[in-house]
Parts: sequence; structure tokens; C-alpha cells
Amino acid sequence: MDSLLLCLILAAAIAIGGREQLIIAQFSQQLERSGPLLVTGAVCAVISAGIMAYAGASMASILPQRAAEMLVAFALAIAGFELAWPVKIKPMKEPTRSYIAIGAVLLVRQIGDAPRFVIFAFAAEATYPTTALIGGAMGTLAAVGLGWAAGLTQLQKFPLRYYRLALGVCLFLVGLLIGLNARYTFL
Repeated sequence: MDSLLLCLILAAAIAIGGREQLIIAQFSQQLERSGPLLVTGAVCAVISAGIMAYAGASMASILPQRAAEMLVAFALAIAGFELAWPVKIKPMKEPTRSYIAIGAVLLVRQIGDAPRFVIFAFAAEATYPTTALIGGAMGTLAAVGLGWAAGLTQLQKFPLRYYRLALGVCLFLVGLLIGLNARYTFL
């Protein structure tokens, strides 16, 4: 239950201002908040969360305990670096109305983003990785819904860059502490 709640909160907080949310917000604004766009974003969020949770649990199950902890540390550090990377969304000249194309772009963008690496880390460390999957999927669904409801112009009013930088530093430091603990076992 702890991994469900923590993964839900962390994935939702990290997904704010991310590429997937801004892409959904941009398409939502152009397509007048269509229902199929929200469904496409939700399905892609659940699929990508499932892929990363499965990958995290599978990789951690074949590793010794300390190596699995180091895997968690690397995943959190990668998530921190991804949060520090600037998010740039190009303005659309003519938006596509193909939800399959939108879904393909979203799924590719989501596989390597920070919330999915957090889901990966929680699934690798959790006793029951399904709880990390459910929590992470719910958190990213909330972020997709927020992007869909707000639209790009509303989201760009907030200082999302500084928010993501602060979260990135925090995640990197947590990954560093977990990695040092796995290596030297002092905590």
C-alpha cells in the first residue's frame, strides 16, 4: 500500500509540466478538448506505466539485493536528470486528428520520461510491483487529465521550469543517497 500511495503522489507531481502533459494540453487546445484525446492519453499512460513497472520488477528479481538497490538509485538519478532537461514543445501548424498517431507519439515520449523511471524504481523495490503500477498509472492519469482540461496556454502561465528543476535536484539527491546506502550500507 505504501508503494501505491507514494508512487501515485510522486508520479503525479513529477508529470506536471512534462512532455506528455504539454503534448496533451497542446492537442486539447487545438481539438477543443475532445473525449477521444483524453482516452488516448489515458491508455498510453497506463500502457507505458505497465511496461516500466514490468521492466523494473523483472530486472530487480534477477539481481542481488544490493544491486537491486543500486538499480533503484540509477533510475531515480536518471529521472532527476530528465526533470532538469528543458521541455520544448514546437507549436503545431496543422494538428493531426489521428488518435493513433497522437497515441504513438505519446507512448514513445512516455517510455523514457521521469514519471516512468520513478514507476520503474518503485516496482523494482516494492514487494508487490503491481501496487507501484497502479499508483504510477493513477498519478500519470491525473497529470494527463490536468493537461487535457487546462490547455497549453493555461499551463504555460506557471513557472513549471523551476518546479521541475527543484524536483530534479531532489530526485537526484535521493538517488545518490540510495546508491551510497547500497554501496556502503551506512543508512
